[in-house]
This record gives sequence, C-alpha cells and structure tokens, in this order.
Amino acid sequence: MRSRRPIFSNMCSTPRAEARQRGRTRALRFGAATIALGAVAACSEPYGAPVRVIVPAGSSFRAAADSLGRAGVIRSPKLFRLYAKLGGHDRDVKAGTYLLRRGTSWGEVMEALTEGKGVVHSVTVPEGFALSSIVPLLAKSLGVPEESVQVAVRDTALRRRLDVPTPTVEGYLFPDTYSFPDGTTARAAVDEMVKGFERRWKPEWDSRLQELALSRHDVMALASIVEKEARVAEERPVIAAVYHNRLKRRMLLQADPTVQYALGRHVERVLYKDLQVNSRYNTYRYPGLPPGPIASPGLPSIVAALFPANVPYLFFVATPDGHHEFRTTFGEHQEAIGDIRRAARNAKSDGKTDGTSRRR
Repeated sequence: MRSRRPIFSNMCSTPRAEARQRGRTRALRFGAATIALGAVAACSEPYGAPVRVIVPAGSSFRAAADSLGRAGVIRSPKLFRLYAKLGGHDRDVKAGTYLLRRGTSWGEVMEALTEGKGVVHSVTVPEGFALSSIVPLLAKSLGVPEESVQVAVRDTALRRRLDVPTPTVEGYLFPDTYSFPDGTTARAAVDEMVKGFERRWKPEWDSRLQELALSRHDVMALASIVEKEARVAEERPVIAAVYHNRLKRRMLLQADPTVQYALGRHVERVLYKDLQVNSRYNTYRYPGLPPGPIASPGLPSIVAALFPANVPYLFFVATPDGHHEFRTTFGEHQEAIGDIRRAARNAKSDGKTDGTSRRR
C-alpha cells in the first residue's frame, strides 16, 4: 500500500511560497516602475524661456514638486515625488529661487534642486536710484565685491555702445526686478540691466530726438531729474515741460536734485550754502542740462521727457502733500511760495503735522 503525505504538509509551506511570489512580483513591479519613471525623467526636452520657481526654506518636497508643477517645469508632481523618493533625493532639496525651463528632464531638475545649480539672485532697483545706491545693492545680491561692480559700470565698451560721454553708465541701469543665476559676474549683471533700458527704448523715439534737438543722453539726463522731482505720477509731463521751457529760454534749470547729486549725499532740504557747490551737475550755477543722468529714470519719466505737456510754466514749488504748484512768472511763483508757507504755519498752529516745501 502506497503511503500518502499528510495533506496539511503542503498547506504549511504555502504561505512562504506565496510570500516569495509576492516579493518577486513587487520587485518586478518596482523595477518596471523605476524603468518607466527613468524613461519619463530622461525623455523630456527643455523649451521656452526660463521660469522662476521658489522653494521656500523649510518647505516639504511635496511643496517643491507642487511649485514645479504650477510653473509648468514638470507635468506630474506626484510622479516626480515618486521619482525623487526612488532615487533617495526627496530630502536633499536646497531652498532658493530657481530659473528652470519647462520640459527639463527630471534628472536635471533634481540635480539643480539638490546641488543648487538653478539658484538665482533677485535684485530690485527702484525708479530714481543712483549708482551710489545700485552698486552696493547689486554687489550684495551677487555676492561680489563692490569694486567689481564699480569696474563694470565704467566699462569702456558699454559706454561706447550707449554713446555716453560720462565716465559711468549712470541712468542706464533700468529700474526693474532682475533674477541672476548663481555665479553671475558683475559685468554680466550690469550688461543685462543696460539691455533692460535698450529693450524699452523705442526706435521711433530717435526721430523725436531730432524734433527736440536733443541727444538721447540729454533726454535721459532730463528724465532722471523728472524722476527725482515727481511725487505725483500725472505731474511728470508738466515738470518735464517746465525744464524744456527753461532750456529754450536759456534759463538756469535750478533743479534741487542735481545739487544733491553734486553734493554726493542726500539732504532733506537744499540750503543756500549748498547752491555754491562747484560742480557741472549744479544747475543753479551752470546753464543747460547736467553732464548726464543723476539716477535711473523709469519709463514714465523717459516718456515725459520726450513728450512734455504743452504748458507755459517756468516755475514750480512743492507742497507738503507732495504735489506741485506751477506758475508762469517769477512773481506768481513767489506768491505760490508765500501761500504754501502761510498754509504750513497755520497747520502748525492748529496742531497739525507741519510739512515744509522744498526750495525750487
């Protein structure tokens, strides 16, 4: 009689076999998923202009992936997170602002995020900033010595390209927010800021220069004065008109911001003693426009200098609230100054905040 093995002997070995089979299945699936994700990660081609992606300090990898998805750099944040986890890189991301192109391969994106290769440095240059303020701001943002920025703004080839007679490119670093990749040199950053101006200067404005009998450099000098004077946006064309009218009559411009520039420091109020500073930038002593811009004007001020208002005014004085009173004759101008001072004294006696108009 043939013996039989207990029926339960096969039952005892089944769980181990099934576990081995499940392990093999998971391994196969894991390998297939890895291969599939690897194919997806490598098959993309970058396209379009770089976009900014911000990875805040302390944010999770999920948040970083979501930021990449919103920017269009990757299509599936969920799959990208899985890809990073499989590669063991989901905890290695460095915070910062990155410049990345849409469609960049996942491998390159991970390399940028983990090694900080795509990190950029953002710098905002406000309208009306002079080089004395821009240079340290740019040097700090780029992490370079101020001396290197000073050399860049004096670059001979750049000044020749702009056709400026001044020793620096004062006025031509267009006010805007810039994002510079890590490792950007001072020279490259300054060149990009100058290109910001060049991109905004319209070719048809060259014919307007002939109508005004001014050079582009002249217009930029005037625009910088308008930028420093204006506190109310709609007054820019009127302020520009005052200076155009004075130039036509060969009157001194008597612009306070040029005196401050000549002094080399900011003063709350230009005093009579300040008017004696011996500098070609002092428009109280020297006729015509200053040798060059005194700051970086924004586009509205450049347009105002090119297309001033059609008004007869020759004088203006600032009021405590920031707007200006414009007058045609010197007598009217003196009356306006008197009215403003009386109003200020009355406001002070009534216990209100006193604001003293700046001398014009």
